[in-house]
Amino acid sequence: MAVYTEGTPCWVDAQLPDLEAGKRFYGELFGWTFDDDRDEALLDGRRVAGLLPKRDGRMPTTWTVYLATRDAGTVAARVKAAGGQMVMEPYPVGPFGVLALAADPGGAVLGLRQSGEDDGFEVINEPGSFCWMEVYTRRPGPVDTFYASVFGWLGRQADPAEEGKEAGFDYRVWSPPGSRPDDDTAFGGRAVITDAFPAEMPGHVLVYFAVRDCDEACATTVRLGGRVAEPPVDTPYGRIAVLHDNQGARFAVLAEPTPADPLDAPGEPAALSTDTTPLETPAPTVSTLSEPPAEP
Repeated sequence: MAVYTEGTPCWVDAQLPDLEAGKRFYGELFGWTFDDDRDEALLDGRRVAGLLPKRDGRMPTTWTVYLATRDAGTVAARVKAAGGQMVMEPYPVGPFGVLALAADPGGAVLGLRQSGEDDGFEVINEPGSFCWMEVYTRRPGPVDTFYASVFGWLGRQADPAEEGKEAGFDYRVWSPPGSRPDDDTAFGGRAVITDAFPAEMPGHVLVYFAVRDCDEACATTVRLGGRVAEPPVDTPYGRIAVLHDNQGARFAVLAEPTPADPLDAPGEPAALSTDTTPLETPAPTVSTLSEPPAEP
């Protein structure tokens, strides 16, 4: 059983109206195979994500990231005390441990996962696997305070000049408690939904998957019935795009720079985190959603 640093990403899943169509889409896009007995996607035989049938049509079709915890009940109490809400109180799921869904003060929903006997990522940062998460909010102050108090996340503000952005660009990079907040320990970030975005856009979490070729992933997505929400763009950390699958679930892809690129290539993919070693991911990736989204 893998052991994860408290409060770091340990799993992602999507609930889809048509599970078989989802398997065909992600199987071709990321090279996933599937364990039907566990509703899990595999990359070269290693657990990488969950794909489940949607049981409630009122729920959005979306990717959810789960944060590791040793006690979901205690974290649920901290969520409510810090101004968040519990969308679903902790409930046992057999060998998968205990799950819960929480919403931060800006409305972004994320999961809690109290580890079971055999669960969580077996691979990250490789093409076809999870590599980053971003929280989008209209309430950066309360949201930053929320994650610091509930999970102990350590934050640092991204430098607009280093990111190629204008002064006033507001992006916060998060590292787990007990670590040094820098690119080597960062696992996610917080971006602001400004007035330039549609008023109806809610707070949300964007899940990133690593790919070898960002442009190819976009072309494959469109061919398989999905669409490109934000076209590929180069960042200091690689080439990224924001996509929708063939059922509307939103996610992002990141292709790291190659050694031949003029950009600085990040270090080797990190291993799964332990109790004492924070879960490492590539350096913080600033999404194109920091600017108004393109028209569908």
